[in-house]
Amino acid sequence: MCLLTGAGGLLGNEFCSTYAGEYDILAVCKSRVPGVPSQYESYVDPLEPEVPYAAASVYIVYADLCDVHDIQRVVDVALARYGRVDLLVNNAAYMDGYPNTMIDGDTAMVNLVQHMQTNVIAPLRLSVQLAQQFWARRAAENRAANRNIVNISSTSGSTVYPFQGQAGYAASKAALDALSGHMAAEFDSFGVRVNVVAPNSFPSIVSTESVAKAIVQLDRGTVTGTTVTVDAQTLGGRVTSYQPGE
Repeated sequence: MCLLTGAGGLLGNEFCSTYAGEYDILAVCKSRVPGVPSQYESYVDPLEPEVPYAAASVYIVYADLCDVHDIQRVVDVALARYGRVDLLVNNAAYMDGYPNTMIDGDTAMVNLVQHMQTNVIAPLRLSVQLAQQFWARRAAENRAANRNIVNISSTSGSTVYPFQGQAGYAASKAALDALSGHMAAEFDSFGVRVNVVAPNSFPSIVSTESVAKAIVQLDRGTVTGTTVTVDAQTLGGRVTSYQPGE
């Protein structure tokens, strides 16, 4: 079972469309929803009976992840509906290509705070809430089920690109990278792995499909504390991984 945030965006939609047959997905959305059958819609295959909504493998929950009460509600719904969470994909992100410079006063500070709230604090709160309510007392079960978290970062977190406007976003992704390493160390005590996928811009530079594939590869693997970079400029679109500090 996968709890996926940012499910209505490009990556969330790709993951739901491609992997709904392999995962039961609790799709967390703020406004947009993935274009797949859910409890809100079903489809008719002329060669098959109509699929009832209850059979859909994607279940949509609307939430604002900057609201602590909504985070609590998301975890409550996931555990009530599925009884477990095996994979958490922290994909929801805020990105505002602020056109001015960092010295632009209060506006720049508001921009930075918004990025940090969505891209760093929300993933941490959701992960911690899930750990407190479910994972922390199930170490053996977690290891047997290969439970894990995949945080979606960006190459912006480790690269200064030659144009202004990304400072807030890049700083938040760098913070998420650092946070993920510490999460991996702490969550290992109860058998939950934590890794990062850091893509370049998709779909303009790397395919959205390759980013979704990287998530699944990490879920099926055994590593923790690893960053998988997806960057067509240096890797020909391939996925590689490295341990921080190497």
